[in-house]
Amino acid sequence: MPLRKDLKSILIIGSGPIVIGQACEFDYSGSQALRSLREDGIKTILINSNPATIMTDPVMADHVYLKPLTTNSIKEILSLHEVDAVLPTMGGQSALNLCIEADEKGIWKDFDVEIIGVDIDAINICEDREQFKQLLKTIEIPVAPAKTATSFLKGKEIAQEFGFPLVIRPSFTLGGSGASLVYKAEDFDELLTRGLEASPIHEVLIDKALMGWKEYELELLRDKNDNVVIICTIENMDPMGIHTGDSITVAPAMTLSDSAYQRMRDMAIKMMRSIGDFAGGCNVQFAVSPDEKEDIIAIEINPRVSRSSALASKASGYPIAKVASKLAIGYTLDELNNQITKSTSALFEPTLDYVIVKIPRWNFDKFEGSERTLGLQMKSVGEVMGIGRSFIEALHKATQSLEIKRNGIGADGKGYTNYQQVIDKLTNPSWDRVFVIYDAIKMGISLDRIFEITKIDMWYLRQYESLINLENEISNYNIDTITKDLLLEAKQKGFADRQIAHTLGCLESVVYKKRKSMNINRVYKLVDTCAAEFKAKTPYYYSTFEEEIKLPDGTVYTENESKSSDRKKIIVLGSGPNRIGQGIEFDYCCVHGVLASAECGYETIMINCNPETVSTDFDTADKLYFEPVFWEHIYDIIEHEKT
Repeated sequence: MPLRKDLKSILIIGSGPIVIGQACEFDYSGSQALRSLREDGIKTILINSNPATIMTDPVMADHVYLKPLTTNSIKEILSLHEVDAVLPTMGGQSALNLCIEADEKGIWKDFDVEIIGVDIDAINICEDREQFKQLLKTIEIPVAPAKTATSFLKGKEIAQEFGFPLVIRPSFTLGGSGASLVYKAEDFDELLTRGLEASPIHEVLIDKALMGWKEYELELLRDKNDNVVIICTIENMDPMGIHTGDSITVAPAMTLSDSAYQRMRDMAIKMMRSIGDFAGGCNVQFAVSPDEKEDIIAIEINPRVSRSSALASKASGYPIAKVASKLAIGYTLDELNNQITKSTSALFEPTLDYVIVKIPRWNFDKFEGSERTLGLQMKSVGEVMGIGRSFIEALHKATQSLEIKRNGIGADGKGYTNYQQVIDKLTNPSWDRVFVIYDAIKMGISLDRIFEITKIDMWYLRQYESLINLENEISNYNIDTITKDLLLEAKQKGFADRQIAHTLGCLESVVYKKRKSMNINRVYKLVDTCAAEFKAKTPYYYSTFEEEIKLPDGTVYTENESKSSDRKKIIVLGSGPNRIGQGIEFDYCCVHGVLASAECGYETIMINCNPETVSTDFDTADKLYFEPVFWEHIYDIIEHEKT
């Protein structure tokens, strides 16, 4: 089915101001959608109230309206322009809620505007907890035992029936707002009231808590011919009970069997097809029992792009927002090119020959007295992503990207040493849990005990243990006696030079010189969506370390997929993770820095680790290095690009 010729003018709704749970990932998706639509000659009109975004730049859309996201603003715009369709899926929950409100008031019908990329029934089914539960029962998808309450008394009645622990999930909210995990009866009244008040329709779903179950998220795209592809499968290292936006997440899934994945894939596709007949994207969340049976229960489905969609796009190299926009205007997946290889179609499921780890960034220190325990209500203000050849390497790179004065996992003298404090932090999930696990193993707490408390899969705990074993082995040497094999292994597992220096008792610069003298150099690999089965044309790189390859003629080399040109170059350093006081406005500056440098004839190089941003889009700069904004990584890129 080719491009629809009847869609000449499309309105895109932005996400408005940055709030916890909705940040610059929607600037990324909105900007990508605007460019995607304009490529096909479609007139674009944008409404968004956030001036700090790339999408509100005058060059991004034909008409930009910096107005409140209200139905009055929508009516004003529609009275000024002849709009054929509205695309609400690029602006998060704010855009979907505004789309529903406008539909209820008959605005789209009055102005003869078609909703594309989703349909109203799909939004209502996915956001209304009771409708969603009933739909899943109809299509025989397992769900947790749950009932809907629209009053305080009904909620109390359900709690008495189910017992504790329980989960309270308000309908039509963002980032788990108002959601709670209730362990004790004495806490229930307050949390039920909060949940009912958070929901715009005064409705909550109360379900039996799936404590200790593993959580997964699948990103899907579907076209008008009913072709569906799974772009990425993301596994939460944290079990159920922590909002996915506050969880450490990993792709591809590490602890899921292939048979369970195939069942989950089939369920996700069935769910997407059942919620409505639309072309676009969605993400589906599942819980999986941690036993050998791997029972699967559906948690929720969102018929729009999300923060996880941005993460999946950067993790896989597959531009979800761009392709979803094309599908909404009539293209089918087989008609679109793979944006990375430029030679294959978009009708494929990406294969990763690397691992990504996402770690959220919090700013509790800015809010004295705030509740720091993590739960079902999202509290993070940003996130980082690390890419490596192994989980351990990616984990190290993600922690180095957080910009919280840590050099990675451990080996920096900043860990906790008080036993009870560590136990308390494991029991009550906190912002620094990623480091506390390391500290717990370091002080001798058994993996079985840590698993008993956290329910984090034993595979991840063993990965942590291997890091500590390696650190202990390094400590048996000094800078003069450490072997090349051991130093290479440390670098392959993500240890920074300064971490190795801390363990060896020397300066970072000395470690750097030592590994250079041993020819242990960082090499760069392409993010190519297809595990090198097809040649990638998009210069999107991450770094790693490889063993030297000896050729028959005696030549020694390591394979480096990033080729340095002889052009004059400018590197633009990204601002890293969003935080209070540093957010989307700096991504705006970074993108304009790239554009201005390109206009002046320079080759542009972007270094950043924030998956939510326009700056880390695959085609913003001439070259993208998805790396920590961390001195060692920056210096190695400079050295490589100078050659």
